[in-house]
Amino acid sequence: MATGYRPEIIQRAFVDFIGSRLHPFWSLTRPKLRLIARQALNDDLIAVQFEGNHAFKRQALASDGGWHGGQHINLTTIIDAFYHQRHYSLVGLPKQPLYLQSDIDNSENSENSENSENKQSQSNIITIAIKPQGLVSNYLTQQAPLGTIFDSSLPSGDFTLAQAKLDIQSANRLPPAPSSLLFIAGGSGITPMLGLITQALSQGHTVTLLYYSRMPLAETPFLKHWQQLKDSYPNFTYHFINTEDPDSYLAGTRHLSAESLLALSLPLADTRVFVCGSQALLAGLYDAVQAITSLDMDSLKDKRSLHDNLIFERFGSLSHELAINGNSHNTDNEKDDIATQTVYLRGRQRQFNTNTTLLIGAEQAGISLSHGCRQGICQLCRCNKASGVVKNIETGKISSDGYESIQTCINIAMTDVVLDI
Repeated sequence: MATGYRPEIIQRAFVDFIGSRLHPFWSLTRPKLRLIARQALNDDLIAVQFEGNHAFKRQALASDGGWHGGQHINLTTIIDAFYHQRHYSLVGLPKQPLYLQSDIDNSENSENSENSENKQSQSNIITIAIKPQGLVSNYLTQQAPLGTIFDSSLPSGDFTLAQAKLDIQSANRLPPAPSSLLFIAGGSGITPMLGLITQALSQGHTVTLLYYSRMPLAETPFLKHWQQLKDSYPNFTYHFINTEDPDSYLAGTRHLSAESLLALSLPLADTRVFVCGSQALLAGLYDAVQAITSLDMDSLKDKRSLHDNLIFERFGSLSHELAINGNSHNTDNEKDDIATQTVYLRGRQRQFNTNTTLLIGAEQAGISLSHGCRQGICQLCRCNKASGVVKNIETGKISSDGYESIQTCINIAMTDVVLDI
């Protein structure tokens, strides 16, 4: 009997179409999440929990033990008849307990009979922790009824332990086993660190956490989790810096500095550093590392810069570049130093002037462009550039002057630019 291509008698897309009409949560191929619980962790963070549909569980949880620490998902929702997309870091790892200061409950939906099916085991729960600010985040934390269904991507992102190994290999260095890892976070930047640290400890790494927050230690939402890890792993150390409490300062300073890094007594030349936080935190780390590199160049192997050891999870847009380039002071003035260019929208016969990203520049001029995550991940802002030179602020890459596809949320105009919009 001949073998080879065998067409599906019933297409999965057709099954999905029929299934979604019977129940919006059903799908063979499309990952979806259903909101099942939320709980305020402190004044800044709200934990939001979902259960995945069959497609999400099959594709995200059944392979390789689930997602990796540090990865994120893209959630899509409809608000006021418009689609909006936002990416959120996943808290913790699948099939592993997450110890919070208080248990998350779903009493808000206790009268909904369907909620009885939503009491899932820990292995089937997807948790994010977000600030109640911004259109989508406000909707998730305050407005969306429990039971609301969202389209979701599968977990993705390279802010993972695997990225550290790739960076070491690309620098032609043999990784120490087990190696020293330092995690630096500020505010909500702590959320991707939870899974990363747990994964690193399970692989035998020596792990140090440095966390900056304006909240007192007692109000730190993940303190119980860190204490549980400390009890289980003697090679785990954490430092909480309450920026309003001098008693918690490291090396006598509330800010991240060369002195505070040196006070950790880590072999910095052989320590991979994961960092997630605000522009000020990133810039402070850059300055601190640069100062240490200048003072102790002789101890660095192969005369490398300590900057080679940094792995960033960046929030925002143009602010990344300013922080990475070490411009930690007078940020507003630094933005003004970027030359203002004219951007033409050929299809709309409109134009605007900008010295920031194409997306933000258009919005400042009152022009609405398609967008999603605003961080170069979801691709919803992608369009065609007819002419002109742009710079990608994530990679630093300068484009050609010709026709090409670009993302408006992470590109700034280096010359006058014409977009096919």
